Amino acid sequence: MQNLTLTWQSAGGAAAALYGGSYAASRWRRGPLPALLREAGTLLALFALWQLVGKLSLMSTEHALDRASWIHRAELVVGLPDEAAWQAAVTPYPVLVRAANYYYAAMHFTVMLAVLAWVYLRHRARYAWVRTTVVITTAVCLLVQFIPVAPPRMLPQDGFVDVAAEYGQSVYGGAVGGVVPAQLSAMPSVHVAWCVLAAVAVIKVSPSPLRWLMVLHPVLTVAVVVVTANHFWADGLVAVAILLLAYAAQAGFARRQARRAAARAGASPAGAPTAERADTRG
Repeated sequence: MQNLTLTWQSAGGAAAALYGGSYAASRWRRGPLPALLREAGTLLALFALWQLVGKLSLMSTEHALDRASWIHRAELVVGLPDEAAWQAAVTPYPVLVRAANYYYAAMHFTVMLAVLAWVYLRHRARYAWVRTTVVITTAVCLLVQFIPVAPPRMLPQDGFVDVAAEYGQSVYGGAVGGVVPAQLSAMPSVHVAWCVLAAVAVIKVSPSPLRWLMVLHPVLTVAVVVVTANHFWADGLVAVAILLLAYAAQAGFARRQARRAAARAGASPAGAPTAERADTRG
């Protein structure tokens, strides 16, 4: 991949420029261009916020490592499979390790952007639901990530290996494909949140029977983040819980809006005669 550093400042500036372009285009009334620019600006603004969170830390790296160790111990106590054992089962196969590293680095943004573009261009009526889910889920994940938690690959004493660094495929040694990721933002896993969100969006929106193949994306992503030691099971579980809360919030808001619309439609002005009364008065 070509290294093109896109910092939070440059991403934020680009987002502001896109919003400005959207406003200018709306004054000229040039069809779908204003909405397209606005949506692109929203995605870049989210990216800038993600980059900024990676720069800010409420606590030290030492505490981030302590939290990661605590998560690993807690998972073993409750009976979850040891991620280190899963990774150890894959490391003897370099082809699988390299493929997992590539999938982790490339598919996170690629699939989400492709899904958003597809919904926007082919199923515009459902786009607001998908985009709002992305915004809510990502924003809540970023709020949680203000408390730094190290990924498993930073715990070699627990049996984890940074396989991406070993194979020269790490996205954390600098910008990769324009991304400068944060190393201490493992909890919750935005990778897991986005892959489940993308799968749900395709399954809900597409009428094709092939839409169920999209389930492979979250399955592969969860396997990849574990065997590359970038996330614990708990990181993914918390991310899915946040996604479900985003869906619940939107459903609750939609029901509330529907009740209000029904109440307005059923209300009539006080003292106004109905059609039947008007007819009987002859």
